[in-house]
Amino acid sequence: MASLSFILGIIGNAISILMFASPIKTFKQVVKKKSTENYNGLPYIITLLSTSLWSFYGLLKPGGLLVVTVNVAGAALHVLYVTLFLIYAPQNIKVKSMKLVGLLNVAFLGGVVLVTLLAIRGDSMRITLVGLLCAGLTVGMYAAPLSSMRTVIKTKSVKYMPFLLSFFQFLNGGVWFAYSVLIKDYYIGVPNGIGFLLGSAQLILYTIYKNKESNEKKEEEGSGHLVKDAIQMQGFNKNDEEMQMNSSLSKGNSLPKPSLSRQYNQNIVKTFSMSPEELEQLNKKDIENGLKEAR
Repeated sequence: MASLSFILGIIGNAISILMFASPIKTFKQVVKKKSTENYNGLPYIITLLSTSLWSFYGLLKPGGLLVVTVNVAGAALHVLYVTLFLIYAPQNIKVKSMKLVGLLNVAFLGGVVLVTLLAIRGDSMRITLVGLLCAGLTVGMYAAPLSSMRTVIKTKSVKYMPFLLSFFQFLNGGVWFAYSVLIKDYYIGVPNGIGFLLGSAQLILYTIYKNKESNEKKEEEGSGHLVKDAIQMQGFNKNDEEMQMNSSLSKGNSLPKPSLSRQYNQNIVKTFSMSPEELEQLNKKDIENGLKEAR
């Protein structure tokens, strides 16, 4: 059983480190945009405190090497995340976050270490005190993304709930829960069992709203194509009308029109070639035509 627990502990280390490293992509975007946008810094602050206390717990408990290694790595990464968050957060959020860091990661953590080492006698009592604190904070760490889940439900978007973090939280909780059952450590087991359930809920939520986002994008793209096609059709119709008008005008302009001088010349030539009787008849016709037009 000891060998199986050790194997699970190694797997748990690997998964936990991947989970702790999953926000790297998020903070690359933060650094690139020089803004934390709507990202919440509370999960990183609580996780920093949790990993620090778990490292202390692993040092107190015999055989706690696997607990120490994974949590020291997690604490180091979260120092980086919290630092970047404080640099790029808006001023009002930055002030609140700095107060939280000072209160939780400096004052509270330092107080726990001092009280445990100086005021409490006996290893079992120290392990119990620190174990209870670690269990409570781990539940808080797993519950911290609940605010992100609320944002997802409100905005109907999974943008601010990173998939990798939710996925590795699900795996991490499951593996460490199994590990705790084998070594009979309830301080590890209870919070990680809760984390497994919350990670499952996040993945379900991600699946629901990710599908909604993809459907909305398809609908927007479809409506955009329809509008574009309608505009193109209107353009084609206008072009056809303009071409028809131009062709009719060009046909009208291309018809031969006799000039006035040519018409007068023809009449003059005709009058010179007529006899006096024909001229008299032509004048009568002109007078009759003039009377008809006057009527």
